[in-house]
Amino acid sequence: MSSTQNDAINDPIARINDQISNNPVILYMKGTPQMPMCGFSARTVEVLKNCNKEFAFVNIIADVGVHENLSKVSDWPTFPQLFIKGELVGGCDITCELAESGELKKMIDAATE
Repeated sequence: MSSTQNDAINDPIARINDQISNNPVILYMKGTPQMPMCGFSARTVEVLKNCNKEFAFVNIIADVGVHENLSKVSDWPTFPQLFIKGELVGGCDITCELAESGELKKMIDAATE
């Protein structure tokens, strides 16, 4: 492992930026998709699953560095936070609205092609 990679692992902001840039669809959530730890995370996971594409996730409860620093990267204060192709989409309400309109599936399909 190079020192740059090591720095990214130890620096939460670098780790977040690495996660966002290396995963076409990533959800920062409380818990896991199999065991969400809040209703907003659970609803967001459900609409993502309905898109029938794989997505990465980070359990912010298990990674304190990410939990404490994600809002510095995203400028979004609440969780969950969904990123598609490196861009913040938003939280639960926005994700659910996009799913209802059919736009979320289009965005995820485009990101994962």
